[in-house]
Amino acid sequence: MKVDVKTLDGKAMTADAADTLVGTALRIAPGFVATALDEDAGIETTIEARYNAAKVRYIPSTVITRAVDGELDASRVGHTLAQATLQAAVPHCVAVRLDDGSDARWLTVADLTTGEGRIIPPWMASTVVKRGMKDERWDVVEILYGAATLAGSPPVKLISLELDVPQRTAEDWIRKARDSGRLVGMTAHVGRPASG
Repeated sequence: MKVDVKTLDGKAMTADAADTLVGTALRIAPGFVATALDEDAGIETTIEARYNAAKVRYIPSTVITRAVDGELDASRVGHTLAQATLQAAVPHCVAVRLDDGSDARWLTVADLTTGEGRIIPPWMASTVVKRGMKDERWDVVEILYGAATLAGSPPVKLISLELDVPQRTAEDWIRKARDSGRLVGMTAHVGRPASG
């Protein structure tokens, strides 16, 4: 899904707009306005969302759905894309640094996202699952966990899919990343099933 993401004041979303620290390695934008279009249904959905520190995720405050051609009738309302728009927008609002060097720059997770819609490039995923790559693995788990929780999605499922590991392994890696000091202040939505 193609989504247009802006800051709350209408500027293009960039890594510089992500200025709020979450966890140990993520910076996020305090809020965003995102618009997505379902071309087949002719429905455009715009959401405004703000980061809620108590819930550790983005919470939509406004959702606008409009028909881009014709009328918005009951058969078309089912094509609204609020949750999908939120999930597609979050990678544009989360910034990470993959290098510790003095000239390292912040990149949005969307900058890392591949054409297949993956957040972590395949080469990185295959590297961090190898033995001896614990620090790098916990960095990637933190990125994926943060992106999932901020969008209100199940982190275990995302980590399992992105790193091509069983959900049980993803759960174990989340626990170990948390034990190593990562994921500070980040928790998934209580009661959300791992496979949901």
